[in-house]
This record gives sequence, structure tokens and C-alpha cells, in this order.
Amino acid sequence: MAQVHHYPPREEILRTTSAPMPATIRTVSLVLAALGAITFIAGLFIAPTRAWVSLHFNWLFFTTISSAAVAFVAVQRITTARWSRPVVRFLEGYVAWLPIAWVLLVLIVTFGQSHVFTWPERELPSIPEKALYFQPWFFLLRTIGVYTLLMALSVWYIYTSVRLDVGLVPEAGAGWARGIRERMRRGFQGERREIHSTHSLQGRLAVFLVLLFGYGWCSLAIDLSMSLSLHFQSTMYGWQFFMGGWVVMLMTWNVITRWWENRYGLGHMIGESTYHDLGKLCFAFSAFWGYLTFGQYLIIWYANIGEHTHWFRLRLLDPWIGLTTAVFVLMFIIPFFGLMGKKPKLWAPWMIGVAACSFIGLWIHRYIEVYPSVFGEIAALPFGIWEIGLFLGCLGLWGLGYTSFMDAFPRMRVTLMTSPHRDEVQVPVDPRTMEPLPAHE
Repeated sequence: MAQVHHYPPREEILRTTSAPMPATIRTVSLVLAALGAITFIAGLFIAPTRAWVSLHFNWLFFTTISSAAVAFVAVQRITTARWSRPVVRFLEGYVAWLPIAWVLLVLIVTFGQSHVFTWPERELPSIPEKALYFQPWFFLLRTIGVYTLLMALSVWYIYTSVRLDVGLVPEAGAGWARGIRERMRRGFQGERREIHSTHSLQGRLAVFLVLLFGYGWCSLAIDLSMSLSLHFQSTMYGWQFFMGGWVVMLMTWNVITRWWENRYGLGHMIGESTYHDLGKLCFAFSAFWGYLTFGQYLIIWYANIGEHTHWFRLRLLDPWIGLTTAVFVLMFIIPFFGLMGKKPKLWAPWMIGVAACSFIGLWIHRYIEVYPSVFGEIAALPFGIWEIGLFLGCLGLWGLGYTSFMDAFPRMRVTLMTSPHRDEVQVPVDPRTMEPLPAHE
């Protein structure tokens, strides 16, 4: 994609990016997280179903984005990409949300299960196989198990990536992670050997992670979203579901990268070609999301089978139809036509505006996936303090996780940007002997 850059010395990169993140961001995140917690606790007494369902759809929104970020980082290793080295750490920070999300998921599928899902007590599947599939014990085992594997592999992968930098730079960073950094340095060998051994390990982890991301989110999409409408089923649902998170991950990465560049003066390391590449990715995957979405709708509309059409019919009735239309406009029409050509991808105000449209569009999409299935045909939208309060709370928790991660570890992949051995990984070697591997290996 982008041309290979020549970066400043390692010490200069560390010095440039060493300033702590603004305290205001952390303060605002704390306030939002507290506001969300207060809203949720109040909702448990006033409107428990709204509180749990709101937490559920906001969980789906933030978790698909954050999980997609780690999967994309793994894709960079599989393709041995070099263009993203100066900016990929900004994306790796998304992993901090995943352990937080694990705690929230356990709460949702245990204490909130009867409020969110219709089948545990109120409705039983008529098909014996489906009835077995949705046995509460099997549902809990499956959802928590799949997400735990996905989270653990994601954290492990980012750990290996961060370790390569922590082992070669002076001790610095937030105090809460000092023990983690010390553990990373134990057994750390020479720079060249660590680059190759890390590259070899990540090659295996990345493949498993990407496969698990695809399978895991298809399973989680069925269990946590599609099953809310018990009789609806679509083989394209999982793909369309996690691809929405993939698109918004790229959009937010584009915006966050611009923030980092402006705050720390990284323009000499993050060139125009990088933003052009990011913009092309946003454009391409917005088009792919539109293809999946229309493809799913077209097949169901053409087949005209009641088991399938009722899901779309409900969302094309009042009061849901306005939001359904808004999703298509915000996530496909605006990004697809707004990012054609090179200049829109490079002009920051326009790119930020398009990213905001996709961000809002996916949030509405998660809402429209969940709420009609739970509340059915109603006169007015169930939208208000619970939905907004829980969104702000999750946003605050996400911000706390991200800022904590970025304050604890090097902000850029300094090793793969500055090491004289950084491009040796293009020709794999045996990390034990440092001899080139035969081509077939």
C-alpha cells in the first residue's frame, strides 16, 4: 500500500511520544463511566428491561469494534504489512475494552438473561434441535466460552506485540503496569532474535485469531442478536454483523490517528500516503458492508418465507422504519459516495465527518437489531435516558481502558520502525538458529 518510510532514531520517537495523555480525557471518561453506572443502577429499579437491553446493545456496539481492531492487527502480521507500523499501536489499544466487556457479558447473560432474551422463560423453540441449542446451560457455556477464547487470544497477541517494544526501551509508563512490563522483560534475548521469534509466534497466533474472530462472531451474533427474534435465521447475519464493527473500527482508527499526529507532531512519521491507505480501507469495507446488507435483504425478500421476512417487515414499520433507513444512509450512502476519489480521504474535516456518520450509523444499527425483536410492534420508540446513559457509560469505560493502555506502553512500534533487522522478517528464519527457512516452510 503505502511507500516505505524512513523514521527518526528510536530515542527521538520515544521522546516525541512520551508526554502523558491529557488528564481531561481521563477525567471525562471517569465522569461518563460514573454517569452510566448511576443510570444503570437506577434503571434496575425503574425500568429493568430497558436498562438490561440498553446495556446489551451498547455492549454489542463497543465489543465488535474493539475485537475487530485486534483482528485487523493480526491481518497486518499475516500480510507482513509495513505501511501500518507507525500507526498500528493506536489500534492495538482497543484491546483494553475486551476484558471489561467480558465482565459485562457475564452480567448480561446471567442476571439480565430473562430481560433481554425471550426464550428462557417466555417462549420455547418449536424445533427440538433448536430447543436443545437454546437450553440456558448450553447458551451460557457457548457464549461465555467463545468470547473468553476470543478475548484471551486477542490479549495474548497484543501482549506479544507490546513486549517486543517494552523489552528494548527504558522503563517508563503508568505505574499500574510496572509489573506487566517487568514480566515482559524476563527472558528477553537479543534484539534480532526477539524480532524473529516474535514474528514466528505471531504468525501462528494471527491465523488462529482471525479464524476465531470470524467463527466466534458468527456464533456470538446468532446467540446475542439474531436469537432475540427466535424464529428468524439467516446464514449471512453473522458476516454482516461483525463487518459493521470492522468498518467503524477503521473509521475510528482514522480519526484517532489524526488526533495522535496533531497532539505529538508525528507528521514526519505519518505521511499523506498512510491517510490515503486508511481512507481506501474505509471506502472499500463500507462498500463490502453494503454488499452484505443488501445481499441478505435481497435473498430474504425474493424467497418471501415468513420465517425470514417477519424480521425485516417489523423494521420497515413505524416507529422503526426511520432508523432502519438512517442506518443505510449513514453506513453506506455517505461513506460510499463521500469517499470516492483521493481528496476526500485526505481532507481531515471531511474524513472525520464521514467517520462520525458511520459511528452513529452502527450504533443505530445495533439498536435496530435488538430493540424491535425485544419490544415488537409498538406505538413509540423506546429511546431515552437509558439508551443514552448506558452509551455514555460504556464510552467512558472504553476511554478509561484505552488511555490506561496507551499510558502504560510505548505509543508506537519503535522496534519494527527503527531496528536494522526490521525487514529481515520478510524472509522468515528459524528463531533458534537464525538461519533462513526453506521456501516450502
